[in-house]
Amino acid sequence: MSAKIIDGKAVAAQVRERVKADVEQMDIKPGLATILVGDDPASHVYVRNKRNACKKAGIESFHHELDASVPEGELAELIIKLGEDDRVSGILLQLPVPGHIDSDAMIELIHPMKDVDGLTTINAGRLVQGREGLVSCTPAGVIELLDSEGVALRGAEAVVIGRSQLVGRPLSSLLLARDATVTMCHSRTRDLAEVCRRADVLVAAVGRPKLVTAEMVREGAVVIDVGTNRTEDGLVGDVDFDAVVEKAAAITPVPGGVGPMTIAMLLVNTVKAARLQRGEAPAAVG
Repeated sequence: MSAKIIDGKAVAAQVRERVKADVEQMDIKPGLATILVGDDPASHVYVRNKRNACKKAGIESFHHELDASVPEGELAELIIKLGEDDRVSGILLQLPVPGHIDSDAMIELIHPMKDVDGLTTINAGRLVQGREGLVSCTPAGVIELLDSEGVALRGAEAVVIGRSQLVGRPLSSLLLARDATVTMCHSRTRDLAEVCRRADVLVAAVGRPKLVTAEMVREGAVVIDVGTNRTEDGLVGDVDFDAVVEKAAAITPVPGGVGPMTIAMLLVNTVKAARLQRGEAPAAVG
């Protein structure tokens, strides 16, 4: 039996349309400020894609490009200034930044209600406590994909491979909030394969090509591949797709699975941030 392929592009398109419809009903349009430091080609592509997505959704874009040699203090001043700008609903500092800049310190300068990447300690803490806040885009996108497939999370055994601040930890909190029984695996986990075989929902987010083999997946599991790895064979995920697709009930491909959801959920967060700042209840767009 071959697994159902979860089409991240299609789900992301639906989310974008819902965001666009929501923005059309707003008297004051949300605005996203992007900050790009340096000339990393991949970062330029990512930011351009985010700005284009904003334009299509009716969200204003305020872009700031800084030289790679910019002093940390100058970047800090810009972040603080954007936090005080009422036109700006969300602030996104594109990572990575040059080595002389403390990215953690810069992220902490982002106003928590404008932290559309969900990376500040305040938003991370609110997520752990199950309180309203802004959630990292990729984990939020994973939950959206699971919901789109009608995956029952309550009581399900969910295994997350990877404990990063960007994906593994926030995703585990989101799954726990949905009453899943969550196990977070990492480089020191004993008998990883045995732990993974227990999973009804298995998420790989560790950045190792084809780490998850068919032998690690139980029959009928839902497999979400967050990994994006450039190899001699092209772009591959953390899951051995060709082998696992014959065993899982549903699986995300790479590319075309989780990736498109990240920008879609950034739009959701920008609108949510705008509503939170205005004291409005966020619309159910995500």
